[in-house]
Amino acid sequence: MASRAAERRKQYDLVEGRKAGIIPPAVDKHGKDINPHIPEYIAKKPWYDLTQEPGLEHQKKQKPEPRKLLSSSFIRGQKTHQADSYRKGACENCGAMTHVSKACMERPREKGAKHTNKYIAPDEKLFESSGELDYDAKRDRWNGYDISRYAQDTKVYEAREEARKKYRKEEQMKKLEETASAAVDEKEDEAKVDESQQVDFGKVEKRVRTTGGGSTGTVRNLRIREDTAKYLYCLDVDSSYYDPKTRSMRENPNPENDPNENFYAGDNKNRETGQALEFKHLNVYAWESSDKGQDVHPQAAPSQAELLYKSFKVSKGMLNAKNKDAIMQKYGSAAAEGDIPKELLLGQSERQVEYDRAGRIIKGIEMAITRSKYEEELYINNHTTVWGSWWKAHQWGYKCCKQMIKNSYCTGAAGIEASEAAADLMKANIARKETSEEPAPAEGNKIKLAPWGTDVPEDQVLDPKRLDEALKKEDGRRREERDERKRKYNVKWNDQVTAEDMEAFRMKKVHHDDPMKDFLHQNKIDSDSVIICKAGN
Repeated sequence: MASRAAERRKQYDLVEGRKAGIIPPAVDKHGKDINPHIPEYIAKKPWYDLTQEPGLEHQKKQKPEPRKLLSSSFIRGQKTHQADSYRKGACENCGAMTHVSKACMERPREKGAKHTNKYIAPDEKLFESSGELDYDAKRDRWNGYDISRYAQDTKVYEAREEARKKYRKEEQMKKLEETASAAVDEKEDEAKVDESQQVDFGKVEKRVRTTGGGSTGTVRNLRIREDTAKYLYCLDVDSSYYDPKTRSMRENPNPENDPNENFYAGDNKNRETGQALEFKHLNVYAWESSDKGQDVHPQAAPSQAELLYKSFKVSKGMLNAKNKDAIMQKYGSAAAEGDIPKELLLGQSERQVEYDRAGRIIKGIEMAITRSKYEEELYINNHTTVWGSWWKAHQWGYKCCKQMIKNSYCTGAAGIEASEAAADLMKANIARKETSEEPAPAEGNKIKLAPWGTDVPEDQVLDPKRLDEALKKEDGRRREERDERKRKYNVKWNDQVTAEDMEAFRMKKVHHDDPMKDFLHQNKIDSDSVIICKAGN
């Protein structure tokens, strides 16, 4: 009942509003009222919306329609029919009916099929659209491509690329040979660039972008677009750095390649030749002149800087020529006297020398043998051989007398016999000493103990009783050192040290580099504590 009352109230308000001249609000397709205070430029639909129904649907985000799947029955590149003669409306280049000459993918012929009526290309099977595909699906360039042909197409493309690179390399080598021959014949500067290498470089083309046909600017052909870009010469990330903003690669991207086969060696190579080098010298001259107080600036006043640099080169050349003339006048010039003799250049002459059967010279002069600058065959101190002609026991000597002292006097064969006799005598004395050694004394009350240290003689014999007393005395002395309270007031020192006292000191001495010193010290402490406990009990 409430809804019916509200509906009647709404209709009554509409009738009363029309009587009063009030326009009711518009209603959209969903039955909702549209606020009449919305501006017209927002509520009005665009011109391409053909419905022109009231509402604000055009202001909301539209949901994209689902894409239609591509047809799998179509295969690109299939041939259908090949005509024998040219047909009206066919491609003027190849003669196929499925495309026009503007979209023809065949090689441009010198005379098209329309004029020759020969070599008519077959028609291609086109994609049959059912009207259900969207804009992107109908214009997909890979629609109908047979993936089984990918390997074959790749091989054909790579073979074509290899042939193109080989042809370009041969052309570049021919250009280099022509440039080198022209430089030799005409004696031109090596930094001059052959005009054949910069075809169409200075060509200026106009860009026409206005309706009246006017030009908005000019474009200069900086490089041929078929050339390989700099950043594609080497794809290694650790190779030379390429700056995309300035399109420059200063270092050589392939330094390991042969320089004769490397057609691009970095931009630094071009900066060291031609006008770039001249510009670099101009800047250096400007910097040096500015440091010396001269007002030279190649950017602010380029003409003035270039004129000053030219005058500087002329004056510098005159000064160098003057210095050269002064040096030649003082010291002379070997190059100005004449050509160098051929015998000095080639190392041979036309001299003829004749010998007899015995090897004596009959005619001519024998060529001098080249010798060292040091004196040869020079013997000192009556020696007949040189020092170092004999080797024994890692020592050099003379072979004639077998002496190892360089400044010694040669004694000949007598010296060799004397040295051998001396060696035999020494061997005999050593053998006699080994046989005459006395046997070790029998062990009794005296015992031979192993000493501690390297400064104890091997034949040292110690008394065991005195050694025990010395060990006890050394223990007492060490306890006094650890505890000064046990030290007596009146200390008597005895400077009479016996061999047993030294041996006890060595035996009780702590060696810090001994790995067992901590273990022995701990055992000593344990034994001392056991003795103290027994004494207390």
